[in-house]
Amino acid sequence: MQTAYDFDTRLLNLSQHDFPLTPRPYAALAARLGVTERVVLDAFRLMREEGLLSRIGAVYRPGSVGASCLAALKVPEDRLEAVAAMVSGFAEVNHNYRRDHAWNLWFVVTAPSVARRDAVLLLIEEEAGLPVLRLPMVEDYHLDLGFALS
Repeated sequence: MQTAYDFDTRLLNLSQHDFPLTPRPYAALAARLGVTERVVLDAFRLMREEGLLSRIGAVYRPGSVGASCLAALKVPEDRLEAVAAMVSGFAEVNHNYRRDHAWNLWFVVTAPSVARRDAVLLLIEEEAGLPVLRLPMVEDYHLDLGFALS
């Protein structure tokens, strides 16, 4: 018998590398998984509500659309959770992660323009009360950031 976890794992594995580029991608995923479109939509909604999934969207080659920048903050341990939540509150930030380093909160800001990207970085700096380390891309390397789920 397939559990909800088994189904979610299959759905995520399929979605990471082979998301259908069709007018109804969730219906196409459903057909491949042998379920209804509603089952797929409900599964993604639940994963998002539970904090397991932050977004579903395209990833574009850096610099081809808009402007982006890798950034980091040195956040005192007792403020890390609150600052991470604030950073994640910006639509221009699609994820952030903790690092075992002095610069312990890393994130990428992607915006439609350099001006908006820089404005978001300044807002984060102001709201956090901490300087943001800006690490613009110097050279592009393609990495497959899919995670094989078992």
